[in-house]
Amino acid sequence: MIYGNGVDNIELSRIENALARNAKFAKRVLTDKELAKFMTLSGRRQIEFLGGRWAAKEAYAKAYGTGIGGHVSFQDLEVLPDQLGAPKFIRHPFSDRGVAHISISHSNLEAVAFVILESRE
Repeated sequence: MIYGNGVDNIELSRIENALARNAKFAKRVLTDKELAKFMTLSGRRQIEFLGGRWAAKEAYAKAYGTGIGGHVSFQDLEVLPDQLGAPKFIRHPFSDRGVAHISISHSNLEAVAFVILESRE
């Protein structure tokens, strides 16, 4: 059964500006494993990766019904590629009750993510 769904998009220029202003911005949004993946990328691909993770985590928080803040933080959520390269939630607060499905896409201007939380019951 569908517990919740969420969608979020972010202008990649906002991500780029945030990184330029604060070198620790990526560390605030990404877990250690996500940050390790981020560091293997360069240039525009880093911006797309970080923007995609930002949108994914915001979309998850909307699907969960809380938003980012008191109940769910960026560090509570980890999205890494599976063996085929598709993004998967590796860690998330709903994992004891169900499954999180995710799709991330980006263009030259934006990153967008859609999340469905599916209950086991």
